[in-house]
Amino acid sequence: MNDASGDKLDDHVKAEEDGAAGTQLPKEEEQEQDRQDHLDPSRWWFASAAFPMIAGTLGPVASAFSICALVRPWRQTYGPGADITNTPFIPDPRWLTIINAVQLVIALGANFALLLNMTRRLRFSIAQPVTIVGWYVSSVTLMALTATAAGPLVIEPQDRFVWSQAFYYGIYSAVLYFAVASLMLVTFLGAQAGRYEKDFMLTPSQRTLMLQTISFLIYILLGSLVFSHIENWNYLDAMYWAAVTLFTVGFGDIYPTTILGRALLFPYALIGIISLGLVIGSIRSLILQRGKHRLDARMMERKRRKMLRRMTRKGEDDILVPIRDESKAPSLRSADATGLTEFERREQEFKLMRRIQHAAARRRRWYALAVSGSTWLVLWLVGAKVFQVAENKYQGWTYFDGVYFAFVSLTTIGYGDITPVSNAGRSFWVFWAFLALPTTTVLISNAGDTVVKFIRDTTDQIATITILPGERGFKKDFRMILRKLSCGTLFD
Repeated sequence: MNDASGDKLDDHVKAEEDGAAGTQLPKEEEQEQDRQDHLDPSRWWFASAAFPMIAGTLGPVASAFSICALVRPWRQTYGPGADITNTPFIPDPRWLTIINAVQLVIALGANFALLLNMTRRLRFSIAQPVTIVGWYVSSVTLMALTATAAGPLVIEPQDRFVWSQAFYYGIYSAVLYFAVASLMLVTFLGAQAGRYEKDFMLTPSQRTLMLQTISFLIYILLGSLVFSHIENWNYLDAMYWAAVTLFTVGFGDIYPTTILGRALLFPYALIGIISLGLVIGSIRSLILQRGKHRLDARMMERKRRKMLRRMTRKGEDDILVPIRDESKAPSLRSADATGLTEFERREQEFKLMRRIQHAAARRRRWYALAVSGSTWLVLWLVGAKVFQVAENKYQGWTYFDGVYFAFVSLTTIGYGDITPVSNAGRSFWVFWAFLALPTTTVLISNAGDTVVKFIRDTTDQIATITILPGERGFKKDFRMILRKLSCGTLFD
């Protein structure tokens, strides 16, 4: 009864997982399968559903950047005292343009194969090899082209030319193609190993997210084309302007000056901002809701086992001893060996499980905040360093300037007092914004579930013991406040 050494823990876990002694083998297998069904979704959800969803979302983004890498030459002349925003282009060799166009066609075919597979129009065994190989081919091709451009195509003296935004978009596209191809390779290998069915476990909302992303990218590409002709802008500068506008940052470094351009801005910005809101809302919903259930399952199981160990060490595990013979089970009003009636025992078990659920949910919320906060911090500080390196030659930015600029961009404040002018800085801002701004939305949502909720609950508890006394009494309310402030360390 007072087993503080923990010897009963294995018996408890074994009794819960394998069933009572003497049961038939099929029943044991069914119980084991139920347990695995409860845990496997959190183990394999990323490979079976999250990875395809990420690939289906970022794959079109990579193709959009690949289009940007094709529409303009990769080099520009840049002499002493020249304006970097108005330097003439140097035509690319014909073979570079042709190879670049071929890899774009291959990548679009890979995207189309993945879309057909997700809509169940093409078999998994056919679509996945086509998608994975196509994306890897595009990635390797772009890497080879950018390496070639940085080698044999270098113009002497090197200080008389710069790489255009198209060159940098080719690099970003290659990185994204390689990343999404690797994710789909993991998904394919997991299905081949029998970890899950050879089909995507995607919900309608996940498929909707991919279609929304594709629609938004087409919208921003076509809008850039229209405004570049109306305002006589470089197409890639128009792409930068469209991203700054639709992400509601509004630096003000590029803006329409013609009457037609300003008139078209009204419907273009309104529709684009709504479309972007739908995309970010879908991302937030899928990350916070779909991921929540999978993470809860894992954390609840860990918390349950931790609770079992603690109760076993304290010798309070008699309530957990399973009733192996239902015919000898005590009635609801008769006491068993623990001195508790069956009704009291079930009540304690219910309260214990509720405590485990609440503790697991609280831990999951703070874990989600830590992950999103860390990701946001990395995007902020690393992005700041990239901006500082890109703009140092042209504007003399320090690292603090990069930190300041990245922060006003992440929070969509967009003062516009300092903005990127270099080809690397503007193109990287578009690439970075597609990753950083949705992360900011998720971080704000997680902060609302944790920090804001903690402050609100604590304020309510303080009000309960001061101006609005509760029914439980001052002592219990005060102990509850101390437990919340100590994150469960006191009076647990």
